[in-house]
Amino acid sequence: MNREEALDIFKKSEEIVSAEAVTAAIDRMAEAIRAEVGETFPLLLSVMGGAAVFTGMLLPKLDFALEFDYIHLTRYRNATAGGEMQWRVAPAESVKDRVVLVLDDILDEGETMATIRDRIMAMGATRFMSAVLCEKRLTQSKPLKPDFCGFEVPDRYVFGCGMDARGYWRNLPAIRALLDA
Repeated sequence: MNREEALDIFKKSEEIVSAEAVTAAIDRMAEAIRAEVGETFPLLLSVMGGAAVFTGMLLPKLDFALEFDYIHLTRYRNATAGGEMQWRVAPAESVKDRVVLVLDDILDEGETMATIRDRIMAMGATRFMSAVLCEKRLTQSKPLKPDFCGFEVPDRYVFGCGMDARGYWRNLPAIRALLDA
């Protein structure tokens, strides 16, 4: 990995969601989340590392009492196609008897979020909810739909706002899509 590879990826992509549209979507999501769970003292779990940027943008807009932690379940490991799931940090016992809202960058095929949901509910959560910055439009059915979603993106490899392209560009404020994927 090097700077030239990162710049080449950027050149072979196009912006599909502006930074302003991302901010507006997060504002709308914050209001919807507040209305749905603001009185429940929810536990919010951020899925590292992709949701780090989205979480950092969303949390300051949630002006109600909540508890925050993170989990880490990965399938991609800097690749553009998912592989075997690997728990790096599993949910803590604090999910028991709680409303749990899981934050992630994207709901693609839904397998990662479904695995997280199943684990959290098996640990005794009273309610599982998910919030994703974006959901990929796919023709096949998914094991779940997000409760809160900023916007839909096309069935292309997207990056920015925490999502990476081969390990690069998580730091972008807008969302881009690879032209060749």
